[in-house]
Amino acid sequence: MKRSGQTGLAIVAVALVTGVGCTRAPTTRPAAVSVTPTTSTPPGSSTTPLTTPAPLTTPAPLTTPAPPTTAAPPPPTTVATDTAVQVGPGAQATYTIQPQPPAGSCHYTFIGSDPLPDPRCTPGAIDPRVTQATIGSTICSSGFTSSIRPPESVTEPEKVASAAAYGYTGSLRVAEYDHLVPLELGGDPNDSANLWVEPPDNPDATTFANTKDKLEDRLNHLVCDGSVPLATAQQAIAGNWVWAYQAYMG
Repeated sequence: MKRSGQTGLAIVAVALVTGVGCTRAPTTRPAAVSVTPTTSTPPGSSTTPLTTPAPLTTPAPLTTPAPPTTAAPPPPTTVATDTAVQVGPGAQATYTIQPQPPAGSCHYTFIGSDPLPDPRCTPGAIDPRVTQATIGSTICSSGFTSSIRPPESVTEPEKVASAAAYGYTGSLRVAEYDHLVPLELGGDPNDSANLWVEPPDNPDATTFANTKDKLEDRLNHLVCDGSVPLATAQQAIAGNWVWAYQAYMG
């Protein structure tokens, strides 16, 4: 009995040894290598990665352009005409030389050959004694304008200074020291706001008679016969005497 037990233990031991020897170690496979295909690029060149094109967009609907508009024609000049006519001191028993704007501070504007004063320097000024109610005894009375006109001893120095203000370098013999609102329309006799050196509108002029003088006479007649109010005539000739000439002289 003792021998049989030893024999069984031996058989078990042999079986265990045999089983161990028959077990295979697991086989480890090498990891797969990822291969990225490459494109052969010539030396000195570069490759640009392909991009997915943007989705197509629907074009905006076509619009019909608005028909061209015709611009209004510009006025004959850009000179301001809304400068208010000032009220001056009026006729004086004795006149004194009045200061003028600084040299070079005033500038002419021309419509063709007709000069206009600078409205900043010469807006026009009226004599407060001459009103619609008094025209019968003032501007419509013979000899009125000569009775209030300043003497040349006053106006000549003023004329030279006004020429410097406007930069006028022509002959003073053919340039009028002009009342923008004339005395025959109630203009102030010696206010610097109403006086300017008016260049001749005729290059062959031999005197200072000019086109504006004709308008002054015409407006005086229209005011005195009641066709045009005094204030209307004053504003018209002060605002733009060339336009006034076209309106009242044709």
